[in-house]
Amino acid sequence: VQLQASGGGLVQAGGSLRLSCVVSGRTLSASAVGWFRQVPGKERDFVAAITDTDHRTWYSQSVKGRFTISRDNAKNTVFLQMNSLKPEDTAVYYCTYNPPPGTTVYDATYDYWGQGTQVTVSS
Repeated sequence: VQLQASGGGLVQAGGSLRLSCVVSGRTLSASAVGWFRQVPGKERDFVAAITDTDHRTWYSQSVKGRFTISRDNAKNTVFLQMNSLKPEDTAVYYCTYNPPPGTTVYDATYDYWGQGTQVTVSS
């Protein structure tokens, strides 16, 4: 299974970016998918997740109301629309696939991870 993330870049505070992640080697519809982010020297933090069956969504408190996760199973792609970006959103963003049984979507224990895409928000 491979995950290819894209869409990161440099944006001013208050701006928007849309991240995409294409999953290959496995049907996207078979699993929950998520986004995490990481800054140097810190652990990866949960950002958002969406389930495979009912498309239920979860968000971290820091992004709720500003970010939206969605999925297009026909295109095997998951998206993260990020609005009202803040400098503290600056990080490398990773898409993830298939949380193992017994874990939650919040746990950074997904079986598969993308390579990460850098998001930088300037003040």
